Amino acid sequence: MHAVVHTVAVRIVIIEDHLMFREVIRRICEVELHHQVVGEAEDGRKAVQVVLEQKPDLVLLDLHLPNLDGFGVIEEIRKRLPEVMVLVLSSHCDDYTVFRAERANIQGFVDKNTNSVASLKQAIFAVTHGKSSLSDAFKKIRAKRHGDPNSFDKVLGNREREVLSLVGQSLRDTEIAERLGISEQTVSTHRLNIIRKLGLENTTELVRYAREHGFTLEAPQGDGAMLP
Repeated sequence: MHAVVHTVAVRIVIIEDHLMFREVIRRICEVELHHQVVGEAEDGRKAVQVVLEQKPDLVLLDLHLPNLDGFGVIEEIRKRLPEVMVLVLSSHCDDYTVFRAERANIQGFVDKNTNSVASLKQAIFAVTHGKSSLSDAFKKIRAKRHGDPNSFDKVLGNREREVLSLVGQSLRDTEIAERLGISEQTVSTHRLNIIRKLGLENTTELVRYAREHGFTLEAPQGDGAMLP
């Protein structure tokens, strides 16, 4: 894992759509940890631009962003700056988010709902010293899924997970078909296969499953592939 030598302050970009939280994070980074914040962004598209321009050591990244979600941001910056460390700060800590975070090769995950400011400082310290830092909630969810032989990542294919994520966003079959560039009949077939594979009874249960397991953030096409 990439580590930073602390003879020079770590260069950080903060990507967070809430201004107040960005200001808190900036203060922690600059005043308490003596690092250098070289850029900020409040939406995904701007985030990619700022990271590519500034080439920071570390990106502090929220996942729920306008225009392009955090996973889309990771995918874009990994293509061109694979050495940049990513520490996710998210209020979403559920099955699908943890699954995608694992595959995105992040260095750390801070759960906004259960972690404190002290935890954030510890996480920044850990990842900038070449160690991973995953919240307890993240590790518990990961362990539970890994131990479940019928978990969605074991029984569903990449396309089925994409369809499930769009079901979780309450899209109709026509909208899902348009989004994925496939026919409505193909979407209907995927939906029925997903219901069967997950041991569900109907579409109502499918929608409930999608929401309970975190299939609500936009998933870029090919979410099942490891990022380079």
